Amino acid sequence: MSTTTDAPRRPARPLPWTPGEVEHRLREIAAERYHHRHPFNLRMHDGLLTPEELRCWVLNRFHYQRHIPIKDALILAKLDDRELRRAWIRRIHDHDGRDGGDGGAGGPGDAGGIERWLRLGEAAGLDRVLLLSAEGVLPGVRFAVEGYVNFCRLATPLEAVASSLTELFAPDLMVTRIGAWERHYPWIEPEGLRYFQVRVGQGRRDADEALALVHRWAETRADQERVLAAFAFKCDVLWSLLDAVEHAATPGSADAG
Repeated sequence: MSTTTDAPRRPARPLPWTPGEVEHRLREIAAERYHHRHPFNLRMHDGLLTPEELRCWVLNRFHYQRHIPIKDALILAKLDDRELRRAWIRRIHDHDGRDGGDGGAGGPGDAGGIERWLRLGEAAGLDRVLLLSAEGVLPGVRFAVEGYVNFCRLATPLEAVASSLTELFAPDLMVTRIGAWERHYPWIEPEGLRYFQVRVGQGRRDADEALALVHRWAETRADQERVLAAFAFKCDVLWSLLDAVEHAATPGSADAG
């Protein structure tokens, strides 16, 4: 007489979330960890920063800005589809500029976001030579930026693209920043705000494209969880950058001065 034994049952794999559920979870993470809540940003938007504190932020944030086309080049190298590369390379042009010109944003002679940030620095009273030298960039900022670049170098294409989804929330932050700077920091020349004004539209376009890719590529719940982890990591990068600047701006800090 034969006997049968029940084979151990493997737990069922969780079903993928719907695109709407993924986006809801991204927004939950952003509500808690995106840097719009950071005390330094709140003080900035309330008009409470001194000129020295604002210049410290401009200088250190530029170290992040100048590495954006580098991380995008690393992501570009991971894309095995020509049409995707054609779309993604635009991000590099948006920051590095096109044809060395000085025309309108996005056009053939667009000087690019890095040039606009240099002009922001000049409008705030910083010399572009100082900005380009990276002298005075805080160690914590260097560490955060290097961590993000290395993440994009080593991560899967899905994770690297997902890390850029902070662009979903950047445009609203830019709009808030523009209004705050116009109200509270009139000593900054208006042309200096051009970087933020241009990035509102660029950021929304980039976010829509990256989100569409993430929905296309993340076929399993495990994939979707990796998306959320990559997004949370990027939020931590931006938060850590502001932590370093906030610490430097605190009177008596060892990093200040």
